[in-house]
Amino acid sequence: MIYTLDLIGVFVFAISGTLSAADKKLDLFGATFAAFITALGGGTLRDVVLGSTPVIWVTDMNYLIVIVLAVILTFIFKEYIMTLKKTLFLFDTIGIGVFTIIGMEKSILLGFNPVIGVLMGVASAVMGGVLRDTFVNDIPLIFRKEVYATACIIGGVAYLLLGYISHFTELNLLLTILLIIAIRLIAVRYKLRLPVIV
Repeated sequence: MIYTLDLIGVFVFAISGTLSAADKKLDLFGATFAAFITALGGGTLRDVVLGSTPVIWVTDMNYLIVIVLAVILTFIFKEYIMTLKKTLFLFDTIGIGVFTIIGMEKSILLGFNPVIGVLMGVASAVMGGVLRDTFVNDIPLIFRKEVYATACIIGGVAYLLLGYISHFTELNLLLTILLIIAIRLIAVRYKLRLPVIV
């Protein structure tokens, strides 16, 4: 289930990167690069920091295939995809939930402190978007007022606490992903924002 959700997250993040590149009038190479760093930038950064190499997309070609497919479909059906923004937002939200847990699990299995696990989970979820926004000259989403990385942090802490309470790993994983999704959706629905420095 996690592997499937991971590929879905990569696919949606790649579409997001392609759309950002299209908005900036980048060519096909630029769009593919933006899709790649959006979808795999966070996980790659996590694995390099943790010393876990080779990174997963080097050994599993399905990730690259999914990204190329996302770029092609976005170029062909861009106008239709733009009408699915709510659906893409939902998948993006699911993606950050899944990527948070994948990053945490990998860190903890490698023997790192749970606090580092939370940080690596957040990095897995949001750093691809940071790299994408930097690449296309936008202010990264996590530096704006959006409740984005905060949802991942809360979810990560909740996952650790659930691990102490319950040994049903799959249930804990599902509940945590749902919590991250719920926080993100509620924040957007009710326009909840973090305070800004003025």
